[in-house]
Formats: sequence, C-alpha cells, structure tokens
Amino acid sequence: MRVLLLTQVLPYPPDSGPKVKTYYVLKYLARQHRVTLVSFVRDTDKPEYIRHLESLCEKVITVPITRSPVRDLAFLGKSLLTSQPWMMLRDERAEMQAALAELAALTKDEPFDVVHADQTNMGQYALPFTRSRRVLDLHNALWVLYKRLAETTAYTSPMKYILLRDWRLLKRYEGELCRAFEAVTAVSEEDKAALMEAGARSDMTVIPIAIDTDEQAFIQRQPSGPHIVHIGTMYWPPNIDGITWFLDEIYPRVKAQVPDVRCTLIGARPPASISDRAKTDPSLTVTGYVADPLPYLRDSSMMVVPLRSGGGMRVKILNALSQGIPMVSTTVGCEGIAVTHGEDILVADDPAAFADATVRVLKDAALNQHVTTRGRQTAEQKYDYRQACKPLDALYAGGAAR
Repeated sequence: MRVLLLTQVLPYPPDSGPKVKTYYVLKYLARQHRVTLVSFVRDTDKPEYIRHLESLCEKVITVPITRSPVRDLAFLGKSLLTSQPWMMLRDERAEMQAALAELAALTKDEPFDVVHADQTNMGQYALPFTRSRRVLDLHNALWVLYKRLAETTAYTSPMKYILLRDWRLLKRYEGELCRAFEAVTAVSEEDKAALMEAGARSDMTVIPIAIDTDEQAFIQRQPSGPHIVHIGTMYWPPNIDGITWFLDEIYPRVKAQVPDVRCTLIGARPPASISDRAKTDPSLTVTGYVADPLPYLRDSSMMVVPLRSGGGMRVKILNALSQGIPMVSTTVGCEGIAVTHGEDILVADDPAAFADATVRVLKDAALNQHVTTRGRQTAEQKYDYRQACKPLDALYAGGAAR
C-alpha cells in the first residue's frame, strides 16, 4: 500500500518517548508498504537524521516549526476567542497545510491508500484526505495528561489556570476528532477508556508502544556502589514535578538507610530548580542531555520513575525492562504497561513506600536479579515491535483508496 505518515516530531533518532513510539511504527510499516513521511522539524534535527529516514521511506518531506512565548500568547488569544484547545492551536501551521495540499495535488490520480496521523496534534492535517483510509494513532489521551498536570501544578503558577481550561477543551476535541477517522488506535486499555469517556468511537484498536529488544539489548550491570538513575526529558512538566517530589520527599529517606547511595538524573534541559541541587548534594549528578546513557546504566543498581501526572505509556520503562534495569515506579508511571508489582517492577505511590521499595532493590540482591530477569522476559514477549505492531495489518486491510 501507499501510506502517508504525518508526524509532529521527526521520528529519528529514537531518543525520546514520542520518537520511539513513532520510529518503530514507521520501521514496521516500511517492511511492507511504500511510506511517504511528512514531519515537522526543529533546529536540532540534523540532515543525517533525515537521510536515515529516507532509507526507510519512499519520500520524506519536512516542514520547519518554531515556538516562542509571543507566538504562544497569540495562540492562547485565539483559543480564548474560538474555544479551541490551546495545545492544538500551537501546532496549526499554514506551512504544513500548504505542503500537504501540494502533495495531495501531485497524488490526485493515485491517492494514498492510508493516511496515518501520528499523535492528536497531526489529526487536523489528515482530515482533508477524504479519498484515503484515515488512521489516527494516539500516543495518549491528552485530556487526561493535562488534567493530571493541572492537578499537580501550583496554584501560584498561571499555567495551572491555562491547563484547567485546556483539558476540558481537549476532552471535547479528542472525542470529536476520533469520530472523524475511519480507524483509531490507543496505546493502552486505560487510554482507550479515557478516550471513550471523551466521546471517541468504541472500536478503537489497542496497539502498545513498541521497542526493538535486539537494539535495547540486555545490559550486564556492574555498579560501583548503590546507584539510582532516572532518564527523561527534564523540560517536560510531569518529569520536573516527579523528580522534584522524589528529591524532596523520597531521596532523603533513601539516604538515611543507604548512606553511600548516589543518584544520577539524565535528560535534556533540566531547570535550575533541579540542576542547582547537585551543587550542594555531592551524591547527586544532573547530566543534562546524554547521547549514550549506557555507561550510566552499566553502573546503575536500579531506575526510578516517580511520575505523578502524565498519560500514555512510558518508553523509559519499556527500554529498562528490555535492558534488564530493575525499577520502582508510581502507578501513574507504569500505567498501561503489563507489569506486576514484585515480579518485573516494584510499584509505590506515597513517599515512604516508594523509599522503602527503592531501598529493597538497592539492598536485596536476589530481588534485584529477579526483577531484572522477569523484566527482560516481559519486554521480549509483549513489547517487541515485530509482535506488538501486528494489529496494524488488520487495521490497514481495508485501506484501498475509495
């Protein structure tokens, strides 16, 4: 089939959750279909990234996108006037509409069999392709993500009031958008239920985020001492909230029981409120972006995922399962992933329980090894892209142009 894939971020390299999700869908599709990729790009996207994607795709078209506080304020004003979600208006670009209109004109005699919109933000751009089967691939139920974020944002922050308004608008928007597509996918049963609550169609297909378990190979860890790691983009508000909670409420309890423990926080653009802590706490390292985290993972005892808000599935958990890194997570952190407390992960939601679980993994070698082994088994059996993406075959089966 001829497939048009629309993405909000350039899906290479797969170094963040959204990129991993999209990259392995693309990799699966490229095995059997002729894929044209149209993607927004940022200043940080390099020509070699596009060349790699061209090796998988029949054609790659890129559209630059920039954001700024002034532009965001303008979109907020438009949201107030139109009652459209601010988060969606931020990605409304005439340049993307023009590029797709030109592509549609070039392919009018041979329309795409399937137009696959990746993430809610790109749904608006797929709707005009009425002669193709349109598939909406949702990474999460955005309205839930922003509702949770609103609940954990301080009342002193203006963003709290923007989020409180926007999640309600997003709930309506997501339900209406889902009903406009011929097929919709969700990454978990939890997200499917949340989208149905928003009014989405009931016949959504659940396709989990997938990884390549060959590429995310098992790591033979040899920690030089008790060492906690966390990986995640440090400018994403749920990660900032979760790590702040961990450092304030949990890490002091862990240090009281494991005095020689170290903690390394890996992720791009950490705010000063987090990075400055390493100046006064010698046990804490804040690395910023790291191209290759393997040296840190080899020296790690475990990973923590202290998320209190967010939605969808955490790729960092899938990668860690595949790599054999034992974890302690909140319920929100591992939501949508088929893991079992005490088997392939430990789960705790209050500071004392989270700290106790962390100490157990640091001190109990048998537990550490058990969680490591079972985690790798879970990744291989349930989340390798060659297995997890198979439902796309049936979803595309009726995709011939009408």
